[in-house]
Amino acid sequence: MQLHLSTWQEVEAYLANSKTIIIPVGSTEQHGPNGLIGTDAICPEVIAKGVGDETGIMVGPTLNVGIAQHHLGFAGSMAIRPSTMIQVVKDWTDSLRLHGFEKFYFLNGHGGNIATLMACFAELHGERSFAGAAGSNRPGIQCKLRNWWQGPKVNAISKKEYGAAEGSHATPSEVSVTYAAYPEAVKDVPMEPELAPRGGFTDAEDYRRTFPDGRIGSNPALASVEVGHQLIKAAVADTIDDLNQFKG
Repeated sequence: MQLHLSTWQEVEAYLANSKTIIIPVGSTEQHGPNGLIGTDAICPEVIAKGVGDETGIMVGPTLNVGIAQHHLGFAGSMAIRPSTMIQVVKDWTDSLRLHGFEKFYFLNGHGGNIATLMACFAELHGERSFAGAAGSNRPGIQCKLRNWWQGPKVNAISKKEYGAAEGSHATPSEVSVTYAAYPEAVKDVPMEPELAPRGGFTDAEDYRRTFPDGRIGSNPALASVEVGHQLIKAAVADTIDDLNQFKG
């Protein structure tokens, strides 16, 4: 069940039985020579829809621009500041809890979002803690962060199919998921070198200098639609297992 494809009456009826919502969160940033700029938003969005279709849990709109300043040296990349993301997430959750949502499950597709989302959760939970339950006119909420790629079923496929070529950015796994979602966007691009360098970075200029084609440690030329479908199925199963624990 997707929020943006529902009427307000349907949402009201849903809230009579469930207080949980999944919010996909990602980024809009370069993903190497053959990866889509929307990769980090597409992955959690597609997986969240699969979870919603199987469980009936409401899926909210995707927060598709994230903490990605280090990618701004590549055309098309977009970013917001951590303070902006914290305020946006707070406003989204404040809006939804007015209507009765209490459990917010953020399905994340971008590693750069993790620290900021955790800080935001501390802010959200802290508001009620500092006010005291009796002094707050807002219902208590629970927030959970889940990175779609970290489940055991997903990891098993990534390890089997790609091994060391998985790398850490513009990975063949995430590119495969986007190709399964949008097969018309598959791109056949040679990689030079086949396996990208590894290492750290600071700002956008340093990133572009160190990783000139955008990849980190990966060979996304190995990506395929077939493996993408396998990964989506595995990620949906992993997420449902984790979501059931969160729902209690």
